[in-house]
Amino acid sequence: MVRLYAALIGLSLIWGLSFVFMKWLLPVAGVWGIVFLRCLAGVAVLLPVLWWKRSEINWKLPWKALIIVGIFNCGLAWALIPLSETAINSNTASILNATTPIWTGLIGFIIFSFVLTARQWMGILIGFFGILVLMDFQVGELFGTEFIGIGTMLLASICYGFAGQLTKRFLSDTGVLVITTFTLLTGAVNGLAGMLFTEPIQIEKIIDPLVIFAIVGLGCFGSGLGQLIYFYINKKGSPELASSVTYLIPGTAMVWGYVLLGESITPNVILGLLIIFAGVYLSSRKQKTKRVKPDASSQGAGRIKQAK
Repeated sequence: MVRLYAALIGLSLIWGLSFVFMKWLLPVAGVWGIVFLRCLAGVAVLLPVLWWKRSEINWKLPWKALIIVGIFNCGLAWALIPLSETAINSNTASILNATTPIWTGLIGFIIFSFVLTARQWMGILIGFFGILVLMDFQVGELFGTEFIGIGTMLLASICYGFAGQLTKRFLSDTGVLVITTFTLLTGAVNGLAGMLFTEPIQIEKIIDPLVIFAIVGLGCFGSGLGQLIYFYINKKGSPELASSVTYLIPGTAMVWGYVLLGESITPNVILGLLIIFAGVYLSSRKQKTKRVKPDASSQGAGRIKQAK
């Protein structure tokens, strides 16, 4: 468990900074260009490792599951986040990203027939109340022209939750390196297709040192190394534990956003964050089963049976 929690902390630092990288890349690459560049950079790091370990891999892979997880986890989610950041601050996006465990639990209940406890249902309701606080109770924003921002960020979190449940259910016997590499490849194809129908990358501006730094940080670390760590936690721990990295990301994202982007931290942001955290904690906490100690008479009966 120590390794899993150390991985969680490291992942929160990497992914917290990713929200800043996306802000820097938006004017140059656009929404789908960010998806393409971060996936391509991640694949560039992982493909040599995959080639080196190719003889150890069973290539009878669940391709359909890999592609679907790649579409939702890398393609759609990673497009929706920068799209959201065209309308909201990076720290607000990171807080809404923290609702991922709530959606993970709901998707498990709705699609995979998982049973949720009363405490988990309470956590889900509290989490939704935290979202309302963050929105300053302007619910109408989700159903109008203001949907891009909070609404698209919530959709990204739903995509993460769905991909996490699919990974645990259909890819539990597939290696972390294989999952990461092929989901990133799927995301890169999604990003390329999206660019063809929207806006191309401004190639002449990519040579800017800040842009190169953002691509390397977002792609090689955020996508390549970060995805490896995420799927490691998902497989060795659980989808709920992996998605709970979003507990920590808002804290690191707030610090990065304040230092690097000069973003303000308002009372609504802090209050919404705390309420959402409370909801996430309750919704992702599993009920502990109590062990019933056998009484003396049953132990005696057991010894009599053994003697016979």
